[in-house]
Formats: sequence, C-alpha cells, structure tokens
Amino acid sequence: MAYVPGVALLAALAVGCSAGSEDSPSGADSKPGSPTVTTAPPGKYRTLPAPCRAVPGSTLKDLLPGVSELAQPQQRKALRGTASVTYDTDRKVGCTWKADAPDSTRNLSIDFERVVSYDPAVSDDDRARAVYVKKENAADLSAPTPGTGAGKGSTGSAEDGERAGASGKPGDAQGAAGPSAEADTGGGTGASASPGSSDEDLRPRVLDRLGDAAFLDDLLTRAGSTAQHRTVSVVFRTSNVIVTVRYGEQPALVTKVPDSKELQEKAQALARKLAEVISE
Repeated sequence: MAYVPGVALLAALAVGCSAGSEDSPSGADSKPGSPTVTTAPPGKYRTLPAPCRAVPGSTLKDLLPGVSELAQPQQRKALRGTASVTYDTDRKVGCTWKADAPDSTRNLSIDFERVVSYDPAVSDDDRARAVYVKKENAADLSAPTPGTGAGKGSTGSAEDGERAGASGKPGDAQGAAGPSAEADTGGGTGASASPGSSDEDLRPRVLDRLGDAAFLDDLLTRAGSTAQHRTVSVVFRTSNVIVTVRYGEQPALVTKVPDSKELQEKAQALARKLAEVISE
C-alpha cells in the first residue's frame, strides 16, 4: 500500500469537494421544481397625517358655523378637535369636532386608516382595495330610496335610516333626475347633473376623480320626537390608505330638515383637500 503524506491527502479531499460543488450548480439546498416565492410590494404610504391638524382653521369655521360665535378661548378649543382613541397611531387615527349655533348643531369627524397586508403574496394596495369594497358594499348604495322626502327642502317626516333622494321631494322615491341620473347609476361613474339644477342627483352614489375609488352616503334619521339628523359620509381610498369623512347637522327646529346638497358639497370638498394632504 502506497504511503500518501498528510498534506497530499488533504489536498485531494479538497479537490473532490470542489468538483462535487461544480456538479450541482444550484447548491446543496436547491431542489428541482421548487416554486419561486415573490413578495408583494409594500403600500405607498408608511405614515398617517395628524388628523386634528389636517383641516385648516378657515375650513373648520365654514363647516362649523357656531365656532365663529364663541369667545376666543372657547373658539380655539373647539377648533383643536378631539383625537380619536386608538391603540396604533401608525395604522389608524381620527379626530372629531362639534359646534352649536342658534339654529343647528353640526359635527365633523375624519378617520385615516393605513392598511397593511401581512400576507407576503398580497400587496398592501390589494388588501386596502378589499377593505374599501367591503365598506362600499356595507353602504348598500343601490338600496331603493324610501317614499318619504329626505332631500333638500323636504318638510315631510323622516323614517329612521332614510337615505337622500335625488330631488328631495316628499313621495318621490326615484327623484326627478330622469335619464341623466339613470345613466349615471348604470355607468357607476358617480357624475351628477349640472350643479344647481333641479334634477341634481343627491342620492348615495359612487364618486369619480377622488382618490383611487370613492363613494358618498347620505343618511337622515330621527329618534322619537327629536329633530332630524342628517349625516353625509364620504369614503375614499388612495393606495393603501382609506379616509372617511362624516359631516352632520341637526337643526334646532323639529320641523326643519338639514340641507342635503350643502352637506354633500362641503363633505366632498373636505375629502378632496384631505386627499391632497395625504399626497404631500
């Protein structure tokens, strides 16, 4: 038996290991046919704005007329708003405001929700899209309008949970929007008739040109003999953030119905400002 020096033996073993590695280009851990895992991209937004500072003071004074009638200390306190209680400010924040005027009480709330997907195969945007769709479906925008008037100028009594009609006239379930509104409902674009026209569509609907997707809901309620309270909600999604604006009014007089058109216009205008705030 030939004698092989220790150094020569080690060199031979090293050569053999090297040769084995070259024969297996994929490495020891690679297995033929194993799937490639692709991680979905994260959402565009990693933070949320400070909600109580997201609305300019001038806008708040317009939305809450009673604030201007307060003394300066109370006015500043009212404009600061009240932050929503949340346990994860990286994921969800909100703020509420309220002001009493001689003729009505108005309230405003905004909520920002940053959606995060914990599934590596599902992107934050896709998860946010699913959350938004669930909210839109829950609003049931296609629900028929009750026969009693809930729109602008109506003096008829309101049932709990009544949604705004197109014309706002008592007994007009479909409103006076006619073909324009019918085409809008079918197309799902959310575009309304020309502003200020009598056939303007004020029904709950999908909105266009607001974020990636948006809808508006309009709900008129009354409990017992109290005054009617109207709440207009605008919800929109931009990438992985969902924003909800709720703007409501309760008149001092039981016989008065809050103006649907005014509340809707102001809620939409604020929602568009908040979309700009998020993008900054």
